[in-house]
Amino acid sequence: MKKWIHLLLIFLLFGCSNSAEPKTTLTISAAASMKDVLSSIKKQYEAKHPSVQLSFNFASTGTLKKQIEQGAPVDLFISASPDVFKELKNKGFIIPRQNNHLVYNELVLIASKTITTPIHSPEDLTTKNIQTIAIGIPETVPAGAYAKQWLEAVHVWDKVKKKLILAKDVREVLTYVESGNAEAGIVYRTDALSSKKIDIAAQANHHLFKEPIVYEAGVIQSSPHKKQAKDFLYYLQSNETKKIFKEFGFILEER
Repeated sequence: MKKWIHLLLIFLLFGCSNSAEPKTTLTISAAASMKDVLSSIKKQYEAKHPSVQLSFNFASTGTLKKQIEQGAPVDLFISASPDVFKELKNKGFIIPRQNNHLVYNELVLIASKTITTPIHSPEDLTTKNIQTIAIGIPETVPAGAYAKQWLEAVHVWDKVKKKLILAKDVREVLTYVESGNAEAGIVYRTDALSSKKIDIAAQANHHLFKEPIVYEAGVIQSSPHKKQAKDFLYYLQSNETKKIFKEFGFILEER
């Protein structure tokens, strides 16, 4: 009897020592325009780090900011707005020195392939034949704020604002144009490159903007997984990951 008990204890100890290590789930709130590239990075990272599972929450930067301020469980934040990121950092939500510029983007004017009226510049949006233009909500969607700056800089904002369809994030803008519910729209270049249903009509001169279109990433102060979040942040800045960002159309250095 004692022999069987001894064998049972050995079996239990052996089984426990070889049981799978519990995974740490990192919750990452990221700008909607990062969805495709981060989904690709997720596969590579999890393959190399089997003890970590990445869970993404994609939305407009403004929406993510509100969620973080209201105490949503977030480990890492990737913002498409330097101003929003700086505000959260100044309020103590983001750990100092555990953040960095990640990548850059460009803004483009896109047109539905179904329209017959040619669009080559923002000025063409003022014609009577163009009735619907989609942009993100300027107050909460960074791409929408940049779109407004562009249209104001070329003096057409007041002429087209009655034609605008306001979207909750940049991906919704792309969907409006892809589906033909908007004849034109303004999105990031990376979003435009992800679709075969639209044409890029024009690209904004980056000198028109008050600040570069840059994505910032940082570890959230309340994260229970600060080490793992910091490790993933470092991975996002690795040469391996930079190649993936470049493949998806992101720019690695400020222009």
